[in-house]
Formats: sequence, structure tokens, C-alpha cells
Amino acid sequence: MRKRSWKPDLKNPVLWAMLFATVVLLWTSANMKWGDGRWNRLVKVDGTGYFSYLPAIFVYQDLTFSFHDSIARNPEHREFYFDYRKQVHGKTVNKYYAGTALLMLPFYLAGHALNALTGQSMDGFSVWVLIMTQIAAIFYTLLGLWWLHLSLRLYSTNQRITAIVLLAALFGTNLFYYVSEEPAMSHAYSFAMVSLFIYTAKMYFIARIPKYFVWSMAAFGLIVLIRPVNALVIISLPFIAGSYTAFKSGWWALVKKPNWLMFGLVLAVLIPGIQNVIYWLQTGHPFVFSYQGEGFNFSEIHFFDFLFSFKKGFFLYTPLAFVALGGLVFLYRQSKYAALWLLGFLVLVIYILSSWWLWYYGGSFSSRVMVEYLPYFMVLLGLMLTHIKIPKTAIGLIIVLTLFCQLQTYQYRYGYLHYDSMTSEKYLDLMLNPLGK
Repeated sequence: MRKRSWKPDLKNPVLWAMLFATVVLLWTSANMKWGDGRWNRLVKVDGTGYFSYLPAIFVYQDLTFSFHDSIARNPEHREFYFDYRKQVHGKTVNKYYAGTALLMLPFYLAGHALNALTGQSMDGFSVWVLIMTQIAAIFYTLLGLWWLHLSLRLYSTNQRITAIVLLAALFGTNLFYYVSEEPAMSHAYSFAMVSLFIYTAKMYFIARIPKYFVWSMAAFGLIVLIRPVNALVIISLPFIAGSYTAFKSGWWALVKKPNWLMFGLVLAVLIPGIQNVIYWLQTGHPFVFSYQGEGFNFSEIHFFDFLFSFKKGFFLYTPLAFVALGGLVFLYRQSKYAALWLLGFLVLVIYILSSWWLWYYGGSFSSRVMVEYLPYFMVLLGLMLTHIKIPKTAIGLIIVLTLFCQLQTYQYRYGYLHYDSMTSEKYLDLMLNPLGK
């Protein structure tokens, strides 16, 4: 029996879109961040906290992070000034969660080995470990795009439209900024895991194959370990199922296979439990609230500021996501249940995220906490392009909005678009003088 040999379909536009995305991400990263000491600016602000689990464990064996002070004083590591440590129960903990570091781990170890082979500093914060941090972000972003492509196939989106959606997801949103400029932040990793969650959960409800349920629960566990508030994605399962009947029968099918059901649920609990083990080692308490002095304020919601304000409005700075909502019309025609559930889910997500005490989430391009929810918007965009009667006009609009996003990314990167103090006056002045010259 002759073995099948896999050959890439060179006529598949998805393949070319992925190749283009890979080349651009690697080229822009190497050009802007990898030479002449610029690698020192790859890990900064919140990313310092996510990243620091790795040297803490593999270099210093110190989960009190006492090494941070000496690293922050080192002129070679000037971006590591941000102090991510908090005092809880009289002990020191990292304010941030360990999921991002877990996904970075193989890349960090490869970078550490390269530092040893090339005679670089072995302090855990030098050259190759930082460059490999960006390569990790690129890798997971590309994985997220691939899983998004698989999800779009399940919604009967053709290859040409899928390729357009993938490129729009990367270059027409703030995802591109967080991969190319702040790769140690958690958002690209969350984007990948949410894409995996949607695809595997959708596959389970279609095929009733239990392994897909297990994969979706593993993805969910990683989503929580990266950023706990994103546990909200579990509420999207009825939308992913597509109908009440499919949702109900899918769960009944699992009840009839209790071993698979328990395996998936155990993974969904044990993976986030890694953080509880770390807390127990640090403080003697498995349950710790590390965001001391911060939290949600549900009596002061900034729902419309979060979406439309000049300060940080998601739809203002990522207008492609707003256009993608047009896909709800076509989803509604297919399934009122799925459309209304997805709309309710997105409203709930925005409601909760906009109630955070610092609703604009500090210095960020657009609303950075929405990067992880982009796969939902991209599914809607794929549906819209598949069913709209004027697809060429819609594609033209997507191209314009993608170019506009790239312009704003340039403006933000070089400080013309202020990181947290934009006003309507500043914004309009910048639109009249878009290159800041």
C-alpha cells in the first residue's frame, strides 16, 4: 500500500496569507527589535511580570523575586524598572499570572542555551532569551491565526475570504502591535488559546468526538492561567454550539462518556491550579488575590468610554471590529439563538472589562484587553464577507480600515498618538497631520 505524501496546495490563498504574515512579523521584529541593543526593549511594563517567572525558576530559584532590584539597576536592563511584586500575607508574590510564562518556556530555554553557546550574560535577562520571547509571541500568534482559519472553515467560509480575514485580524487590529512591539504581554497568547478553544469546542459540537472536548477544556485552562478574567469565554459555548438543541445534546453525549467528561473538567481545573501551587510555595496559602488595591467597580461602568472614547475606545482605534459586528445580521439569519447569545456574551464581556478600576488599562494601543476576543469578531467578519451581496465593496472597506490601523500603529509606536491621554482635540489634530510632522 503506497503511503500518502503531504504536499502543500500552492493555490490555497490561506497558505500564502500565513506565509506573508510569518515573513512580515519576522522581518519587522528583526528590523525594529533585535539589533544594536534594541532587544532590551522587548520586555517591559506588565510584560516584565509575566516574563520574570522564567528567570525566577530556572536561573535564581527564587520565587520571592528578590533579584528584581539588581536587574532593574543594571543599565543594560533599563526596561525592567517596572516592579510587579506585591506583598500578600507578609510574603512577596508576582502580581501577574504564570500562564504566559508557561507558554514561553521552551523558547526561553532555547534562548538561555543560545546565550551560553554565544558567550552572552547568563543573568536570565539578556539578548537571546529576550529575542526568543518575541519569537514565542510570533509563533503563538501564527498558531492562533491557523486555528482561526480552521474555525472559519466550520462556518463554510471559503479559502479566499478566510485569507482576507486572517490578514485583517493581524494587520487590521491591535494584535499586530502587541506581537511586534510588546511581545511579552499576555494578549497574543490569549488570542491563540481563545482561537483554539473556539475551534475545538465547535468541532466537538459538530462531530461529538470527545477528544475535541478535552482539547477545548485544556485550552480553557490555559486561558484562565494566562488571564483569569478571560474565563468568561466559557459563557460563549452556547454560541459555539450553534443552537440550543446542539448545545443540550452535546452535553448529554458527554454524560454518557463520563471518563472523557471528567478528564476534560479535571484539565480545566488543574491547569489554572498551577498558579495556586505557586502561591502556596510563596505564601503558604493556595488562594491569593495578587491585585491588591485594584479590582472591578460595578457601580462605575465605563461601557461607552471603553468602546468609543478618544482616550481608548476599542471601536475608534480598532474600527474593523465594529464593522465585523455586521456579521451578526447573517448569523441571525442562520441561527437566532447563536446570534443573540454571541451578542449577549460580547456585551457582558465589555460590561465587565469596562468596570475595571482603570477602565482604559493604562498605556495601551486601543483597548488591549480585547485582543483575546478578536476571534469572535473575525468569525463574524467571515460570515459577513461570505453572505453580503456586495463583497467587493466590503473587502475594499476592510483594506482601508487595515491601512488605517497600520497608520495608527505607527502613530502610537512613535508617540504621536499618546499612550493614555488622547482627547478629541489631539485626535483631530493628528488626523489632519497623520505622520506627526
